[in-house]
Amino acid sequence: MRVGLYPGTFDPITLGHIDIIRRAASLVDKLVIGVAINRDKGPLFDLEERVAMIEEECAALALDTGIEIVVHPFENLLIDCAKDVGASLIIRGLRAVADFEYEYQMVGMNRQLNNEIETVFLMAEAQHQAIASKLVKEIARLDGDVSKFVTPRVNTELKARFGR
Repeated sequence: MRVGLYPGTFDPITLGHIDIIRRAASLVDKLVIGVAINRDKGPLFDLEERVAMIEEECAALALDTGIEIVVHPFENLLIDCAKDVGASLIIRGLRAVADFEYEYQMVGMNRQLNNEIETVFLMAEAQHQAIASKLVKEIARLDGDVSKFVTPRVNTELKARFGR
């Protein structure tokens, strides 16, 4: 069974993330969404909230694709998380060339740590290339409309978080 790991902070999950998840599901038998516990980033949503949003957004997708999708929080090295969940494939989404430079360096380091785990890059679809969770949060904080970038549920969560 081919297990893939798609890691990120998902603060919050966006339509860009969901696009990558949908496409990654066609590459594996089981997809693990690794939710990074990164205290240094100071996430807007706590871990439990991010996990709940991802689980809700991926439930229908799992039914549609027939692929098991599991949400797995992690705080260790990505390569160790991949080993922990039995992943042979790490899936990374790319929006622009700038993303590639950072990701390329990460792949090199991960290959040094464990060369049995491959990394696959999926380019974001054109309509999702500008979407970044950081920008979505900023737009929502300033009372802008983020409905083009997130699902209705996440939009509601953002409005509630910023008192709207």
